[in-house]
Amino acid sequence: MPITIRDVAEAAGVSIATVSRVLNNKDHPVGAETRQRILATADALGYRPNVAARSLRTDRSATVGIIADDIIGPFATKIMRGIQDRLRQAGYLCVIISADWDPDAEREAIRDLVSRSIDGIVFSETWHHTAVELLDIASKPYVFVHRQFAAPGQYSAIPDERYAVHLVMQHLLGLEHRRIGYINGPERYYASALRLASYREELESAGLAFDPALVARGDWGLESGYVSMQRLLAVQPRLTALFAGNDLMAAGAIYALQDAGLRVPEDVAVVGYDDREISRTFRPRLTTVTLPCYEMGQAAAQMLLDRMEGKAEVAEEVKVRGCLLVRDSCGAQGASPADCEVTFGEKRQSRR
Repeated sequence: MPITIRDVAEAAGVSIATVSRVLNNKDHPVGAETRQRILATADALGYRPNVAARSLRTDRSATVGIIADDIIGPFATKIMRGIQDRLRQAGYLCVIISADWDPDAEREAIRDLVSRSIDGIVFSETWHHTAVELLDIASKPYVFVHRQFAAPGQYSAIPDERYAVHLVMQHLLGLEHRRIGYINGPERYYASALRLASYREELESAGLAFDPALVARGDWGLESGYVSMQRLLAVQPRLTALFAGNDLMAAGAIYALQDAGLRVPEDVAVVGYDDREISRTFRPRLTTVTLPCYEMGQAAAQMLLDRMEGKAEVAEEVKVRGCLLVRDSCGAQGASPADCEVTFGEKRQSRR
């Protein structure tokens, strides 16, 4: 038999109403000693609230949906872990659905979640958001994570792209590099435009002219990094450093440099982006700037909590800052992945 609120009340020697106020976190005053005794008793008895019954009383299910384009993507698992950890702290259960890049599957997922009285939805890395009108009609709050919009007005937790490029460029400039090549991502990505603009701004701030011949475009893949590096070497053989838009392209670029008889970092310093697993196992180990996936997930979860509690009245983007992990490929002293801080809002979290 499941433990009931009546069982907790009898074991703690208080009324059912008092137990209800404590377990439901009501504002009604309850003495600190009594509150602690009730909580300890409930824990000792293994009491679990009847979520279904509470949902009927409050029209809240304490359940949040997470809809991802691909739950086994390179960043999705860390993002969803951040979402889940924050929502669990607030007493919410997460239901995760993969839409597989299909708008129709996304709509169906929303209908299924709404029919189960979901309290809110987090869209993780979704390129499309054609179905959110269903949530507006149902008056269900929703937020996005790792989804950048060209225009403001959406609740979204995203990486601070400009800050990430600033970290990389300041590091390379500080190592006295002045011919810094850049391999960007595909043009259709909003992040690619932001990173390229930031690369130009950092050069100009250092008094260096932007040279289009120092920029190549890849497709995020390792092979494209190799081909892009070959193109850069063909027109700019005197470059001394390279910033690649992700770690896979950085690895491909290093292979191309090595095949050209150049040493990394002695001849060309290389820095990547994302802190993928390859950055720690590749040789030389990649200096890279982190994509703060877990922290973006937490920020999105907090944003949704605020929306569900009526605290977030104006849609806004939360930009989450990653950090630079200095390893072997840039040639800096002390190239070990030391602790760094990942920041969003006023919160700071240490990571390795």
